[in-house]
Amino acid sequence: MKTFAIIPAGGKGLRSGTSVPKQYIKINGRELITYTISTFQNCRNINYIVVAAEKSYHKKLKRIIDNYKFNKVISIIEGGKTRQDSVFNCIKSLKADKNDLIIVHDAARPLLSKNILNNSINLAKEKGSAVVSIKAKDTLVTGNKTIVSYLDRRKVYYVQTPQIFKYKDFIKAIKYAEKNKFYGSDESSIMKKIGKRINIVEGSSINIKITTKEDLKILEIIIKQSD
Repeated sequence: MKTFAIIPAGGKGLRSGTSVPKQYIKINGRELITYTISTFQNCRNINYIVVAAEKSYHKKLKRIIDNYKFNKVISIIEGGKTRQDSVFNCIKSLKADKNDLIIVHDAARPLLSKNILNNSINLAKEKGSAVVSIKAKDTLVTGNKTIVSYLDRRKVYYVQTPQIFKYKDFIKAIKYAEKNKFYGSDESSIMKKIGKRINIVEGSSINIKITTKEDLKILEIIIKQSD
C-alpha cells in the first residue's frame, strides 16, 4: 500500500488581502506552503506528494521545491477552476493501486502536527477512511441577523484536513461528481454522497486554515514562538 499526499494550492487567497496568493506569502523568511509540504516530506508514512497550482506559479513552486529539497514531490499539476477540480486533476494523474491511500490537505493549513497526520493515516489504513475534525466548543445557532434556533454542539464538528480515502473510492467519487455535476464543500461531502462511511480523527485548534489577515497574524505569532 502506497500513500499519496495531494496539496491543492491553486487558490488566489483574495480574503487575505495580499498581492500574491497566501500560500506564497513569506512567514519568518519562508513561503507559507513550505511549512505545509515539510510535514508530509518528513513523515515516514508518506510516499509521494503531488501539488496542484495555477500554471503561472509552476516555475515559482518548482524553485521552492528544489530549494527545500522536497524530493517526495513527484509532480506539479495544473489547478482547476475550483478546489475540487484541482484535487480531481491530481488524482487522475496518479499511477496508484485501488487500495492506495490518497490524502488531501489544504496548502493553507501549515500547522498540521505529525501526530495528527500519523493518527489519521493509521486509522485510514485500518478502516479505509479518516477525516480530521474538532468538536465545537462555542454555542452554535442558526439565524439571519437574529437567532432562530440553537444547535447541540455535542453533535457538531468543525471539519479540517487532512482527509484520507482509498484511491478506488476517489475514482468512484470523481465519476459520481462529474456525472451529476456535484460540487462538494470538501472531499468528505462527496464521499458521503456515494455512501462511504467516514471516520473522524481528533484534530487541533492550531491546525487552522489561513484565510484572512487575522489568520496570517496568528500564524506569524505561533511560528515565532515555536522557533
